[in-house]
Amino acid sequence: MKVNYHPETDSLYIDLSEKPSVESREISEGVVLDYDAEGSLVGVDIDHASRKAGLRTLTLSRLPGVVRTSAA
Repeated sequence: MKVNYHPETDSLYIDLSEKPSVESREISEGVVLDYDAEGSLVGVDIDHASRKAGLRTLTLSRLPGVVRTSAA
């Protein structure tokens, strides 16, 4: 899973899978879900993310894998 914030467009993209998106559905204004060929959710795109999500803090707990960070 990857979480990427793009300040130039104020958008947040959450990659849930390495599989490519083949279909997108806007579920509310500025929130788009991306699906793979099998219909599984592979990503979430949030426009105007600074207004819709708390971007100042990210809390991760009990993840079964490795946590990596990347400076902006």
